Amino acid sequence: MKNVRKQVPSLLLIIVLVGFPQISESIFTPALPALSSALQVTAQTGQLTMSSYFIAFALGVLFWGSYSDRVGRRPAMLAGLIVYLAGNIGLLCAPNFAILILFRLVQSFGASVGSVVTQSIMRESFAGVTGAKVFAKVGAALALSPAMGPLLGGVTQTYFGYRNVFSVLIVMAVSLYLYTLRRLPETNIQLSNITHQPAFKPIVMRLLTDPNVWVYGLLISGINGILFSFYAEAPFIFMEHFHLSSIQYGVLGVVVALSSIFGSITINHLVAKISAIQITKWGLILAMFGAFLLVGASWIGNIYLFILCIFIVFFGLYITLPMALNLALVGYEDVIGVASGIFSFGYYICISFFTYLISAFHTGWIGILPLYILAITVVMLLSYELRFKNK
Repeated sequence: MKNVRKQVPSLLLIIVLVGFPQISESIFTPALPALSSALQVTAQTGQLTMSSYFIAFALGVLFWGSYSDRVGRRPAMLAGLIVYLAGNIGLLCAPNFAILILFRLVQSFGASVGSVVTQSIMRESFAGVTGAKVFAKVGAALALSPAMGPLLGGVTQTYFGYRNVFSVLIVMAVSLYLYTLRRLPETNIQLSNITHQPAFKPIVMRLLTDPNVWVYGLLISGINGILFSFYAEAPFIFMEHFHLSSIQYGVLGVVVALSSIFGSITINHLVAKISAIQITKWGLILAMFGAFLLVGASWIGNIYLFILCIFIVFFGLYITLPMALNLALVGYEDVIGVASGIFSFGYYICISFFTYLISAFHTGWIGILPLYILAITVVMLLSYELRFKNK
């Protein structure tokens, strides 16, 4: 390709592309009890549909990040959406749990293009304070999209059965492909230099020896690990312990959505007044405080107090997450596609591990999730404080 002209995609397109992988993950959650029953597997086995998603997702971000550097962001995004569509069709037709897991991996491999390539597009298109504000708005979408998933999945599962959740995903995949085909410009201006091929090994070593990358990787993986551990465990807490319907449980996604919106508003208010490092720290402190309260709420057993504490936890986390995403790869602009892929691979492996652990710890007691969240928030805050204690 020659004379590639840098263009900036619309914020709406960015939000749609970065959000659909999250919807694809969380739309399963209201259907987990019904899916486990229909396919005759235990609740713990059913939760593997959550943790397994991130294994192929991690491999996908590594592949699509490098691939988009070679062929461009637009062709890579379109190719990934085709793979994502194939995975959803396979899920709809899967005759048993083993085949369902196989196509879940195909689906997540394709969906990962929306994460890594969109982040590369954002970092190429926006910088500085503008970049922080854009990442804050997209961070709100990152919480809103998985929050929409349970509601959409709950309504579909209640009225049409759990298998038609996959039909919804097929329609979404086709719509995304057509929208992207029409509206996504090419933002990788390095394509104008066909000799520019970033070396993989030096970038890996550069990332591995960068302490900031490690700390921000822990924050990003820890926050997402908490989010998707919540979506893995919450159906059993709210539907089996508190006896909510699938639709009522789906409405609870509004709590997470509101926390992300308030987090975005808070960032936009603070970003011009205090440093991003301080904003990140105070978000972690708030999340840890909320986690302490959530542990207490689990002992009391009051559903309204439980929901309030969840809001506080995610409000703090969604102050922290956009800052971490924006700061993680500062200084890697020259190799952003490959660096984003490698970095995302690392933290998605960690997300898979965090999500698997909550299924391993699953006992049916509602206190497991609050204690798990508290442990992760404490580790994140201590790590961040040790790295940036003088800033």
